[in-house]
Amino acid sequence: MGEIWLLTWVTALAGIGGTGLGGVISGLFKRDSAKTASLLLSFAGGVMIAIVCFDLIQSAIDTGVNIFIISLAIITGVLVVYSLNFLIDTKTTSEVPHTNKKRHPHTADNIDELIHSDHLSVHMHHHDTKRALLGAGIIMACAIALHNLPEGMTIGASFANTKGLMQGSALVLSILIGLHNIPEGMAIAVPLINGGIKRRYAILITAVSGSPTIIGALLGFLLGNIGALGLALSLGFASGAMLYVVFGEIIPQSILMYRSKSPAFAVIFGILLGLIIIHV
Repeated sequence: MGEIWLLTWVTALAGIGGTGLGGVISGLFKRDSAKTASLLLSFAGGVMIAIVCFDLIQSAIDTGVNIFIISLAIITGVLVVYSLNFLIDTKTTSEVPHTNKKRHPHTADNIDELIHSDHLSVHMHHHDTKRALLGAGIIMACAIALHNLPEGMTIGASFANTKGLMQGSALVLSILIGLHNIPEGMAIAVPLINGGIKRRYAILITAVSGSPTIIGALLGFLLGNIGALGLALSLGFASGAMLYVVFGEIIPQSILMYRSKSPAFAVIFGILLGLIIIHV
């Protein structure tokens, strides 16, 4: 029970604390620090790629479970997060007016669309009912949760794998995800504030959006403690979900926020730092 409480507090600090701090920064400085947030996100994404590919997946292989089962768990993680994302996009895109719907890409082309804050802004602009605003807020929370849930699972699975927080990559992941959540919190708060939400409410919403990290961590930890097969499945699923979040959400998000080659170099430097963290 002590391990679960420790895991809960650490992931709460990484998830709620990280995103909340990002929201506070955006609220205090009252400006869009897109460049800084973009480079921090892409750098953290690079470190996560290294840890997932060269540590978590390798740990799953070391359990002795068949490689095809591990691969299936990874694919399942990717497909589950992608499918949920696709469902949210399909349900909300038609409600948001675009300049040219026929030519609009079948994916987000700015940060507001990626986290669905544009959906909430439209309802606020039209002074819709509280029920409509609540629904839009829930949609946005679900979109953000798809980032944070697999992040928490990687912490929980790594915690179960190393049998403690102070060993292996569990602590590194906790710190890294907490740092990564700061620019992500900045990215969430800015469009909320620009959409007309009061700063204190925008900060509160941003902080609460990090709470799914705790749920993910507990799921990853509990599944990882079932046995070798459970640990392999937990590590595999969390790795797949995290890979989709990084390649399908974090890196595109960082490029949308700062359109240049710099995010690509930040990802590369992040991968190199991840390798150093794993092998030092």
